[in-house]
Amino acid sequence: MTRLANNPVDTERYAKCIAASRRVRWDIDEDVIRGRQFDFDKKFLPDGLSKANDLAFLDEDDKRFFSQVQGRTYANIFGLVERFICAKVMELGQHYVLDDQVALEALVRFSDEELKHQELFRRLDQLAAAQMPEGYQLAADPNAVAQAVLGKCDWAVLGLTLHIELFTQAHYRKSIEPDSQLSALWKDVFLFHWKEESQHAILDELEWIREDRGISGSERDRAVDDLIELVVAVDGILQAQSEHDAVYFVRHSSGNFNADEVTQIRQTLLKAYRWQYIISGVQTTRFGQALNGMISAEQGERVSNALATLM
Repeated sequence: MTRLANNPVDTERYAKCIAASRRVRWDIDEDVIRGRQFDFDKKFLPDGLSKANDLAFLDEDDKRFFSQVQGRTYANIFGLVERFICAKVMELGQHYVLDDQVALEALVRFSDEELKHQELFRRLDQLAAAQMPEGYQLAADPNAVAQAVLGKCDWAVLGLTLHIELFTQAHYRKSIEPDSQLSALWKDVFLFHWKEESQHAILDELEWIREDRGISGSERDRAVDDLIELVVAVDGILQAQSEHDAVYFVRHSSGNFNADEVTQIRQTLLKAYRWQYIISGVQTTRFGQALNGMISAEQGERVSNALATLM
């Protein structure tokens, strides 16, 4: 990543992230899981994220199971993306090893917390597997995804990462936190996850802005293409996962669905996943402001055209 002498570090903002990290620090067993299991009499994902209400033929039991299948995937997808986020943050930290030690500490804490989140989501999948029917499958391999993502330029990876951190916060504040009908353990997981992701988003944005200031116009233009390619790749993962989850849901739900209903289930899962992992993040004001502050109108149109088929 290019670093310019006239591209100073905003040390005070990094220091504030460190202070927040210390204040909200939590432990997986003592603070989050606390010896609990998932309550399968409750939903995992709220209806606004799962789109369960789009399927009028589902009864309440099937809607609950629909949310639980998606909730398991929701946790696993976060574990998957945090593999490449952690790797990138550790790489970014190398730029500060013999430079700004406050920024270095902020990024070291960031990477440490992402490693903890990955462990948390592995634990959640184990808890879900103990009580859910066999046959659930995560379509993408986290290491393969990380290698593909890290092959793109830093500008694009940081943009994708900020997008992810922002929709995490939006989902919790707008949908998960207000819903009293969710499994208490599942809800607590994303409360504690949100607490640490809040400062991660600040660091993502600081690093993205610094990277943008250090690249040329032609490099930025290629970076926009990289970002578009990353979003398309994410959509490919979502298409594969929605197919896996549709098969799993139909096989283990209580309903006896006809061919048209099965098609609707597949389509709704893909619609829900595109909303969760792409559209809801793109539509956050903060992401739009950050992106539009860096790119030209023509580059913005390329991004919009790429997203149009998903929306």
